[in-house]
Amino acid sequence: MSTARDTRLEVPPREEWPDLPPHTEAGGVLTDLVLTTFRLNGRLMDVAQEMAAEGGITASWWQVLGGVLDQPRSVADIARLMGMTRQGVQRVADLLVARQLAEYRPNPAHQRAKLLACTEAGYWAIRRIGLVQRPFADRIGAEVGIDGLQTALSIMRHLVDILEADRH
Repeated sequence: MSTARDTRLEVPPREEWPDLPPHTEAGGVLTDLVLTTFRLNGRLMDVAQEMAAEGGITASWWQVLGGVLDQPRSVADIARLMGMTRQGVQRVADLLVARQLAEYRPNPAHQRAKLLACTEAGYWAIRRIGLVQRPFADRIGAEVGIDGLQTALSIMRHLVDILEADRH
């Protein structure tokens, strides 16, 4: 007798599956956009990992440090800002602190939720990344063109706004 919980999904025969409703034209294009975004995210994360290595860190460390370059923030605030989970940010923040790339500071607004702040070593790592990131961004940006990039940015921000409103 097995003591492990059975996590298998009950799958009915295919002939019993409900038909999918047809996509609208906009729904079909949005689906293609989402799939392309997944692919783009994967490629951007590969490039970010390569660039982050220039600063002696990983892409996820870079992402969390990026959330505190302008000001110290709580782990929850970094997670919201960077689109990460709170637990993921906490794990990375602890690693950054252990490696002296960031530090925890008291939070006057909340005793238990300390603020994460970048240290000089963290700023130095980010500066070294910037030496390769800026030329990369300029080159890719020139290939795409400012008008296309501004349109894409506007649409992506609008989608984020809609999806975040749907969560509440």
